Amino acid sequence: MIRAAIVGAAGYTGGELLRLLSLHPAVSSFVAVSESHAGQSFDTAHSDLFLLRDQTFVASFAPQDVDVTFLCGGHGDSSKLLKKHSLDPARDRIIDLSQDFRPRGAHPAFTYGLPEAFEPEIRESHCIANPGCFATAIQLALLPLAKAQKLKGPVHITGITGSTGAGQKLQDTSHFSWRHQNMSSYKVFQHQHLKEILESLRLFQADASDELLFVPMRGAFTRGILCSFQLRLDDALEDLVALYE
Repeated sequence: MIRAAIVGAAGYTGGELLRLLSLHPAVSSFVAVSESHAGQSFDTAHSDLFLLRDQTFVASFAPQDVDVTFLCGGHGDSSKLLKKHSLDPARDRIIDLSQDFRPRGAHPAFTYGLPEAFEPEIRESHCIANPGCFATAIQLALLPLAKAQKLKGPVHITGITGSTGAGQKLQDTSHFSWRHQNMSSYKVFQHQHLKEILESLRLFQADASDELLFVPMRGAFTRGILCSFQLRLDDALEDLVALYE
């Protein structure tokens, strides 16, 4: 059985992990670490976890007391969290949900954790850098084409994301009055996930086009991502269906 720790457990990803781990048959126990909510019950941050209201957040934990640690801090904070909680990537099993260790070479201990593409590496790795949300959706659509050496020209991508993708910190674009019955674009052609997407594609097709023309959009819904793609291919439809199957 697995003992887990979640650092940054009061945020959206932390709450989702608490829900998943509480139901996971292989998890015997978990500790939820949050300085801002230390001593408070889980349902003070995550009202949907009312069945876990008898459990409370803690400010710190001992890495030797758990089998795996999830880092759910903000982008740029993971190295600080490793140091703060005395985590050693050479010793401890760590899954980082930020973008900090996603680029190959960012940290020698971390493997990019897209299982559909890199399962053998993930199984052998001690530490995993969890892929970005848009990056996951886009790679699942394009990696079959990259594997078949078919990404020769520009790819036009429109991606619509729910409001939880922006995190729990309140900002103008996460207000109900902004999101409801509305859509808006942001970081057009400059989204931070493009780097990790292209890095993966080129592991399968070295000359994959770098023209990933990505327009991210905020959608009027809470959770989920919908992406659509336009690119030129000369293959018959039935051949492409077979390729994806």
